[in-house]
Amino acid sequence: MIAIIDYKAGNLASVVKTLHYLGAREMVVTQDPAVVAGAAKVVLPGVGHFRATSLLCELGLADAVRESVAKGSWFLGICVGLQWLFEGSTEAPGVQGLGHFEGMCERFPALFEGAELKSPHVGWNSLERVSADSRLMRGIENGGFVYYTHSWRAPVIHATAAVTEYGGAFTGVVEKHNVMGVQFHPEKSSAVGLQVLKNFVEL
Repeated sequence: MIAIIDYKAGNLASVVKTLHYLGAREMVVTQDPAVVAGAAKVVLPGVGHFRATSLLCELGLADAVRESVAKGSWFLGICVGLQWLFEGSTEAPGVQGLGHFEGMCERFPALFEGAELKSPHVGWNSLERVSADSRLMRGIENGGFVYYTHSWRAPVIHATAAVTEYGGAFTGVVEKHNVMGVQFHPEKSSAVGLQVLKNFVEL
């Protein structure tokens, strides 16, 4: 069963619709920590401000995710859901992330290489340095285009499975064992996004 966490900030309807299209049959949208802890797979969608993730702690969902991940369940964070896997974000300094990966998410710089950098980063951009060992990125090659819309970005770390270049390299995909995240919106990313979600459904 796939538990899709509802914390009032995710693009839930399109994610559920896309997962169903890809063959996922047992899905539940939930705020119940017991359901999350017991699920075989967990998806955390995300749209908007990092502050919204504070609800995850308030409802006991952060601990439920930790319990789920510790017993080997698969986890996928999308957009802000990826950022939440890190220690936090300068977008909401008082809100802690899950801390599964080291580092803080930061806003795109106003200037890059002497030129103004527009923020948010909106539109299609390519995935590069795709990890050959990534389960989530199976069948996806360097240069595949995906759809982004965000103003904050996660740093490139040891667990980065693909990067995108915009104001320098940032983590487009992160993956370590059963914990995965994508900064882009796979449900809006055409063939590449569908392949990413299909890979997750088939794990």
